[in-house]
This record gives sequence, C-alpha cells and structure tokens, in this order.
Amino acid sequence: MATLHDAPTTRTEPGPDAPARRTRRWIDDWRPDDTDFWEGGGKKVARRNLLWSIFAEHLGFSVWLIWSVSAALLLATGFDFTPQQLFLLVAAPNLVGALIRVPYTFAVPTFGGRNWTVVSALLLLVPTLLFVWAVQNPQTPYWAFVAIAATAGLGGGNFASSMANINAFYPADKKGAALGLNAAGGNLGVSVIQFFLPIVVGGAGAFGLVAASGSIHLERAGWLYVALAVVAALAAYFLMDNLGTATASTKQTAAVVKRPQTWVMSVLYIGTFGSFIGYSAAMPLLIKLNFWVPAGGPTGTGINFAYFAFLGALIGSFTRPFGGWLADRFGGARVTVGAFLVMMAGTVVVLWTLTRLTPNPEALAAVAQDNTSWFPLFLGSFMVVFAATGVGNGSTYRMIPAIWRHRAEKATLPGTPDRELSLAAAVKESSAAVGIIGAVGALGGFGIPMMFGAPWIDDPVSAVRTAFVLFIGYYALCALVTWAVYLRRGAALAEAGV
Repeated sequence: MATLHDAPTTRTEPGPDAPARRTRRWIDDWRPDDTDFWEGGGKKVARRNLLWSIFAEHLGFSVWLIWSVSAALLLATGFDFTPQQLFLLVAAPNLVGALIRVPYTFAVPTFGGRNWTVVSALLLLVPTLLFVWAVQNPQTPYWAFVAIAATAGLGGGNFASSMANINAFYPADKKGAALGLNAAGGNLGVSVIQFFLPIVVGGAGAFGLVAASGSIHLERAGWLYVALAVVAALAAYFLMDNLGTATASTKQTAAVVKRPQTWVMSVLYIGTFGSFIGYSAAMPLLIKLNFWVPAGGPTGTGINFAYFAFLGALIGSFTRPFGGWLADRFGGARVTVGAFLVMMAGTVVVLWTLTRLTPNPEALAAVAQDNTSWFPLFLGSFMVVFAATGVGNGSTYRMIPAIWRHRAEKATLPGTPDRELSLAAAVKESSAAVGIIGAVGALGGFGIPMMFGAPWIDDPVSAVRTAFVLFIGYYALCALVTWAVYLRRGAALAEAGV
C-alpha cells in the first residue's frame, strides 16, 4: 500500500491523463478514506494544510470586517457621516464577499488550493492599502469610502476557497471537525480585528483596561494587515500543497446548481452564517446607536462599543467547531434545528431589551445613562444568539457533504467500482456546493446591516427593532424547513441521518 509522507517536496508521479500544468507541490494520489493511506502520512499532510489554511482565512475575515469597527471610529478622526451612511460602509464588504465566493470556490480545482491561497492572500493588499490611503485624508469623499470598503469583500472570498480546499483533504468521518476548525479559525478573525483595532489605532479597548491615547490613527491597522497578508502568502507558498484529485467541471457545477438541496441549505445558511457575519458587522454601530451619545463629557456618555463589540464574533467562532462535533455525533439536522430555536429565543430577549430603551438624542446624555442599565441583558442575550449561530454554522456545513454522500450511496451498490466513482464525484460536488451555499448565506451579512440602517431609512432606531421581528420569523421558518426536509418521518433524507 502506497503511503504519503509529510511535507512532500515533489509530487506523486501523475498518470497519463494528469494535466501538464502541474510543476511542484502537487499531490495526485490522495485517498483520505483509505485508512492505511491516512495513517501512513495523509493525516499529517492534511493537518499541515489545515493549519496554514486557517491562518490565511483568519486574515481574510479580519480584512473583510475591518470596516465594522473602523466605521464607528471615523467620526473621531474628523469625518462627518450619518448612522445610515456608516451602516452602508459596514454592509458593502459583505455584499462583495458573498458574490465572489462562487468564483473563489472554483479557483481551487482550477489553480490548486495552495496556489490560490497565495493569490488570495496577496489580493488582501488591495483593500488594506486603499484603507491606509482613505482614512488619513478627511477630504476623502463618501462615495470613495464605499468603493474602498467594498474591496474588503475580497477577504470574504477566502472562506469559500479555504473550505472547498480542506473538504477535499479529509475523510468523510472527519470532515465535520476539520471544516468546523477551519471555519472557526477564519471566523475568529472577526473578533480579533474588533478587539485589537481600537487598541492598535490609539483608542480605548479591552473592557476599558486600555485607555485612549488622545488621537486615533486608523492607518496603523491597515499597515499591520498589509504585513500579515505578505506573511500568509509566503507561508502558503512554502508550506501548503495542491491536490490533483480536487478537480471540477462545468457539468458538475451545473449539477450542483440544479440540486434542490443546494438551495434548501442556502436558505438555512443565510440564517446561521448570514446572522453571524451580519450581526458581527453591525454590532459596533448597534451599541453606539442605542447605548451611547457624544454629549456628557469629552468621551461621550454611555457604553463604549470598543469594550464589548468583539465578544459576539469571539463566542460564535469558538462554538462553530462545537457545532461540527455535535453534528458528527447526533446528526447535523438535529443540531441545526436546536440552533435555530435558541436563536429565536435569544433574539426575542434582544428585541425586548431594545423596547425598554429611550431614544437618546445628543442633548439628553442622562437618557444614555438610563439605557445602560439594560445593556447587560442586551449583551448577554445577544451572546446567546451568537453562540447559536456558531453551532448552526458548524452543523449546517457538516450536513452538506453528508447529503451528497448519501445521494451517492443510494444510487450505487456497496463494494462496486460505481460506488467508488460516485463517492469521489460526491466529494467534488459537495465542494462546489460549499461555495454556492456559502455565497448565498453570506448575503445575510449584507442584508442585516442594511435593514438596521440603510441610507433611505429615516429612523435607524425604529428600523433595528422591526428588523429583529423579521429575523425571529426567519429563524422559525428555518427550523421548520430543517425538520420537514431532514427529520420528519417519511422525508426522503430522514433515513440518512444528515
């Protein structure tokens, strides 16, 4: 039995049909479901690629959400934007990030996972360098800010290519945990940027343990991520591998688009990941809008968003692999239904706390002080929602390869060549499905901030409350759909234990 050693510097000799484009660090013999192959070296190679994939994806998420916290600091650096304009700034990267996830997914089989990780890391130089330029000039027009913020969406595409790549590296019974860790490491980039950016640029942070320096220098954060993007590109170039078995065709792509399950899972992923990224993007502005006013002292009155805004993304990131682990043990559909029910309950409490608040115009600093008494309940219930989104993200991504594998097994007999071919095709299709589902789900990250405060909304405070009512209804719909399609007795996929 052939084995694969760690850190291969030369590729396995390809067969006669192998593409001529492969030069180095290509692996053409990859059989993770073969126990001997996996234990004989495949596991070490997969783990190494997972590690550096997480690092690159982590930076992508940080760049993707860099405007979520920077937008809330723009007023302190001399810019004069309305809350509605700021909500659009944090939403624009999410729209671009969602749209480019599909081409990023198919870049992996086209160019190779390692090769595309290098390219996608270098592409992060575009939004970071533009960020440095824009925030240093108070004369930068608003339309330029929106365009530059949109380029941060390049970081959102990294998730799709990274997940498609790692999906091909791991055996079926370990995909849930591997994909959960990969996604969690990326998601954690949101929390890291929201925690460290206020500190790096000279603002207050870390629950108030770090005091403001007196002036804000947003460009420092841009330069930091310029350097880290270069490090990620170099690490991918020297330490990652391409899989020659991770191929895709137009026929397979078209098949994924036509599968009803692709769109059912997309609806569910809007509810889980769309909520995670949308709430993460909007959280700093939500706190500032409802619990802080600039009057009442040199630093304003109420809750400083920089002290707490990172917590939601942090919790959601850590619970994502837990969701994958639960799904591996109990089935993704059961875990997903539970996640949506918890999201509903948590959102109900979030909404109730907001109805207790008094609108806090700048002239009424005392109102902001009164509103802060509701902040612990608001924050605590929102953290429950974030935790549930993380669990739901992990469980839904575990469902995708399981659905496609079940379809392949139903169509073939065990132990036959057709079964092996069908399972291999299922892996490729599920990787394509990951890209499409991830792209559609990420659109929630654009919709949520826009529902909170789009430019055409006159009263963002009222809009936020209305939006949460709609979100509760959507989570109820998602729970019902999950039960009806994957758990209901008699459902075609109920026997699959998806």
